[in-house]
Amino acid sequence: MQRRDFVKKLGSGGLLAGSALAAPAMVNAGSRTEVKWKMVTTWPKNFPGLGTGANYLAKLIGEMSGGRIQVKVYGAKELVPAFEIFDAVSRGTAEMGHGAAYYWKGKSEAAQFFAAVPFGLTAQEMNAWFYHGGGMELWQETYAPFGLVPTAAGNTGVQMGGWFNKEINSVADLDGLKMRIPGLGGEVLRRAGGTPVSLPGGEIFTSLQSGAIDATEFVGPYNDLAFGLYKAARHYYYPGWHEPGTTLECFVNKKALEALPKDLQSIVINASRVANQDMLAEYTARNNLALGTLVNKHKVDLRRFPDDVLKTLRQLSDEVVAEIGAKDKLSKKVFESYRHFRDQAMAWHDISERAYLNARG
Repeated sequence: MQRRDFVKKLGSGGLLAGSALAAPAMVNAGSRTEVKWKMVTTWPKNFPGLGTGANYLAKLIGEMSGGRIQVKVYGAKELVPAFEIFDAVSRGTAEMGHGAAYYWKGKSEAAQFFAAVPFGLTAQEMNAWFYHGGGMELWQETYAPFGLVPTAAGNTGVQMGGWFNKEINSVADLDGLKMRIPGLGGEVLRRAGGTPVSLPGGEIFTSLQSGAIDATEFVGPYNDLAFGLYKAARHYYYPGWHEPGTTLECFVNKKALEALPKDLQSIVINASRVANQDMLAEYTARNNLALGTLVNKHKVDLRRFPDDVLKTLRQLSDEVVAEIGAKDKLSKKVFESYRHFRDQAMAWHDISERAYLNARG
């Protein structure tokens, strides 16, 4: 046997042995190890913005790793139901999950702070809290008991207030209202007399059309147009008081992540950071065009929530968020960090972003 053949075979054998010890998802591809992962999502397959955001993240990981990690994306119900992806990734059925942290309040009350807080942080402020304000470390602490590593993987920006089958002229109009609205916003609606309903995206249209719910929020014009929600409700309200800067997440099975070489671990984490920025840019670029189509072509009734309604919702939101922050030791820790950062961000943005937007307006 020639020396170069012996070295080649020895190297190949070494790679195979290493992959067997590291993770069963690793396979040998000639001279390198490749990893095949599954990503389960809460979104309909290829749904604009959210589903395509998951696709983009998977593509990024593949390209940045030179094909060493290949991620196959599954839409809601393709592998597991939408609201079972957290458990699926925790137990290792899939290596990655793409959703929103407020869906997991049943696992941890503190999780809701990492998606959206009513009258809370905007997208820009959320990212600042995550990357430079201690938010990411708290998020990691929250998911650690479940064997998961969370990352921010997108943001919708300020959402719309939702679609309603009746006018909202006062707080009294919220009484008895059945509305699809997740997270902390749902509890605020309950305090206002409404009934919050939790539904995955794929079930919203039929529920609204059939009358199973009276109203729904989802995201904003870009997604709502794609879902055809204008066919099921006429009144479209703003602003999205309940979700001022909703973070979408990608969480990774910790054992699967730690089985990767350090460079691939870094690629997975930082690809999420790129996807996080890209999704926000996409929503900023597409929402107003979609809103124009809804209003001008489909004759949607665009309305602002009355000031007294927003004032009441703000008061109720402060109560709900403070109560959640007192639920347990971890929730208190996260709440105090979030509240402190929001106060700082508001003080700065009063003389920067808000002042500029008012001047421009």
